[in-house]
Amino acid sequence: LHSDLDKGEGTVKYTLSGDGAGTVFTIDETTGDIHAIRSLDREEKPFYTLRAQAVDIETRKPLEPESEFIIKVQDINDNEPKFLDGPYIASVPEMSPVGAYVLQVKATDADDPTYGNSARVVYSILQGQPYFSIDPKTGVIRTALPNMDREVKEQYQVLIQAKDMGGQLGGLAGTTIVNITLTDVNDNPPRFPKTIGRIRAVDPDFGQNAEIEYNIVPGDGGNLFDIVTDEDTQEGVIKLKKPLDFETKKAYTFKVEASNVHLDHRFHSAGPFKDTATVKISVLDVDEPPVFSKPLYTMEVYEDTPVGTIIGAVTAQDLDVGSSAVRYLIDWKSDGDSYFTIDATEGTIATNELLDRESTAQYNFSIIASKVKNPVYLYYATSYLLTAFNGSAFSSAKDIKKILDRARTNEVDDDLAQQGHRVNILINVLDVNEFPPEISVPYETAVCENAKPGQIIQIVSAADRDLSPAGQQFSFKLSPEAAIKPNFTVRDFRNNTAGIETRRNGYSRRQQELYFLPVVIEDSSYPVQSSTNTMTIRVCRCDSDAIVVLYVALRRQKKKDTLMTSKEDIRDNVIHYDDEGGGEEDTQAFDIGALRNPKVIEDNKIRRDIKPDSLCLPRQRQPVEDNTDIKDFINQRLQENDVDPTAPPYDSLATYAYEGNGSVADSLSSIESLTTEADQDYNYLTDWGPRFKVLADMFGEEESYNPDKVT
Repeated sequence: LHSDLDKGEGTVKYTLSGDGAGTVFTIDETTGDIHAIRSLDREEKPFYTLRAQAVDIETRKPLEPESEFIIKVQDINDNEPKFLDGPYIASVPEMSPVGAYVLQVKATDADDPTYGNSARVVYSILQGQPYFSIDPKTGVIRTALPNMDREVKEQYQVLIQAKDMGGQLGGLAGTTIVNITLTDVNDNPPRFPKTIGRIRAVDPDFGQNAEIEYNIVPGDGGNLFDIVTDEDTQEGVIKLKKPLDFETKKAYTFKVEASNVHLDHRFHSAGPFKDTATVKISVLDVDEPPVFSKPLYTMEVYEDTPVGTIIGAVTAQDLDVGSSAVRYLIDWKSDGDSYFTIDATEGTIATNELLDRESTAQYNFSIIASKVKNPVYLYYATSYLLTAFNGSAFSSAKDIKKILDRARTNEVDDDLAQQGHRVNILINVLDVNEFPPEISVPYETAVCENAKPGQIIQIVSAADRDLSPAGQQFSFKLSPEAAIKPNFTVRDFRNNTAGIETRRNGYSRRQQELYFLPVVIEDSSYPVQSSTNTMTIRVCRCDSDAIVVLYVALRRQKKKDTLMTSKEDIRDNVIHYDDEGGGEEDTQAFDIGALRNPKVIEDNKIRRDIKPDSLCLPRQRQPVEDNTDIKDFINQRLQENDVDPTAPPYDSLATYAYEGNGSVADSLSSIESLTTEADQDYNYLTDWGPRFKVLADMFGEEESYNPDKVT
């Protein structure tokens, strides 16, 4: 802030009031500069309304009306998108076409949507492909595969990511889970259950007396088979309770008991009213797809791993008698075939492109295992060949293309899929330490001129664009070239922050206003990354007494210019003794004979204590007689100044170059009296009170600071 009435003479004082004055913002009472004294959070408070006023430093009266202004806090990207309504639950009918609406998710970013891309959110699916897709802008989830069957799989868990900065590198991300259920539709006709066989016990009775109840005697196969009575034929119908595996057991033998439902107790003595029969069931072998050793494979690979690097392997086995060789391939419906390859014989998975964790952190795709003689392998192999050669390499590719066209419309895909076994592959891309840590915000800090050694003037922290693992630590230190006799040093607090610490007893803004401090920041990941960040430190005056500061500035200039030769008239502030002279014996400073010859004085009309004014007429002086005594001459000149209306009523200097004979008086001034400043003891300044504190500190700083003793 600056007032037009402020002429730089130190007569104006600036005050600050309103929202955050004194706690968040402070004002330099002399210059009007406003500084923030603590970190600001736009999401906590986006703007501050303050009032400022310029007052007279002596009378404390306002020089101008109070003015109001607003400080807006500029946003940075420090908030990740959040799904406030997650996790989500949704449903969609089974057998829905591709693109059927499922659900819309929404992530909220607390950053400023009107500034940059900090709040521009892009949606993507991390887990749940190829079954579902999401619109990157709207967050609408839709089906991505046709004819999803509830009877095959009913529940799906989809992992959704929202990333700000428009999805660009360095954006912050948040995730949520969407649980999707396929609801049932009437897509299956009624069917008779498959039975294994029938047995019949003959009872010559009639009616209800001939009703028979069948039971399987506990033993071999009792938990795999069941038997019920056909009410119409009174036959025992044997049914299967659990699936059978030919490779595990090829035959089962058990006993079935037949008894009457309605007994007549009068005939118990005739013997038990039941009979038993032995049943033998043979299990037939069918051609089954190979079986993977795990239900899910999870693998890890570092980003930027060279193309062709093997990251894992899958294993499937044909359990049928006379097992066949197994071939592996990536499901063409998933996206994994472009980033990874699989060895058809060994099942090893390798990278096919360079991976970037900041772009995609996880891949989810399917591997199909099929027998060599199975048409599913031929189908997928032909699919890849046609994709590679676009059909031009085959002279009779029409029939094959018909199969592929039918497959893409799912006319034969389900049949072929039943002959091959799928398994999901989840590959996590691990972070490589690529980026060095940097200071979170470009800092420019300040230090008071009267600062003491060991004072912390700024706290700094670091940020790393890499995914920071648990326990990530940053270390702070000075660069080697700045560690030799430093004016400032860096104190590492071992908590990912550091403090800028003073090493001197006071700083002079006149001697050096800006200091540049190179700070080296290292992370703890492998390989170690580091960067050098230069902080700008500005020396500020922290005392409001402008007169004292101005006096010190002039005191230290030590210039030998003629009196009143400066472009700025500072007569109202400082009494300037240009030269005290050396007495009668000093013939270099003044011509003592001029004092003894008044006529010579009469010829010199120019005064050395004030600036000449061309508009003012020279004063008329009475001539002085030749033999006038010096004492009378001086008294005459004093009288002329007393009665002269043009004589200066302001603080001025009348130069008297003659002290008189035998004077025992000391110098009229101590300013520039000594040969060096080190010859003068300024300790007495501390006894003059608080108004001279800055002056005492500035004159004492050179005595207390010894750069050779700084460690």
